[in-house]
Amino acid sequence: MDLSIMIPELLLALPLTLAITFTALVVGFCLALVTTTFRVRRVPVISQLADLYVSYARSVPVVLQLFVAFYGLPLLVGLLEVEDFVTPTVAAIVGLSLYHGGYLSEVMRPAYLTVDRGQHDAADSLGYTFRQKLTRIVGPQAVHIALPGYGNSIIYLIHNVALVMYIGAADVMATAHLVMERDYNQYQFETYLVLAVIYALLCLIAWLIVRFFELRSSKFAPSAAPAKSTIMASV
Repeated sequence: MDLSIMIPELLLALPLTLAITFTALVVGFCLALVTTTFRVRRVPVISQLADLYVSYARSVPVVLQLFVAFYGLPLLVGLLEVEDFVTPTVAAIVGLSLYHGGYLSEVMRPAYLTVDRGQHDAADSLGYTFRQKLTRIVGPQAVHIALPGYGNSIIYLIHNVALVMYIGAADVMATAHLVMERDYNQYQFETYLVLAVIYALLCLIAWLIVRFFELRSSKFAPSAAPAKSTIMASV
């Protein structure tokens, strides 16, 4: 098999793979942020619904979440008569965003709770609002704690994007299968090897980016310093 022909064919599908990954990454992050806020503040009813959502995202296999999105979205938008809007790509983004948001919430919430309680009390004693406390005191420390887990969640998301082929999205994995079928499955090893290299490079790039921010945020790492000192340094 001529790799100079096969590799460009796979790379043509890479933009769609990256678009699904990036969109699910952004939407999932926003969902995780909102979900974590409700779970931390324990808002009646809403917090229980947030817990239920996280349980669904963590308990149900990702491929089943994709099928639920693919077959469930048309039912939800049917009343609006916009069924054509639900394409395999849209269903893939919705399914992966819900998965990533629920998984990431379980990274953010422990990171927030890990910050020493004295930091919270000191901020409250100085009259900080919840938003000020989060952005100026607790948030920077929680971000540093959460970054390793966040990096893992990004890598898991990149891995799970390969499943969108099962609902008809034409990503890199689906294109690879079409190439193999065209060649009567003669070059499966070579094709999967190229796919492995592509996904490994994507994960490596993601890890390097997260590692960069992890090193930059090391100055916010919680220490044994008194809580008041941290607060006054942030004022």
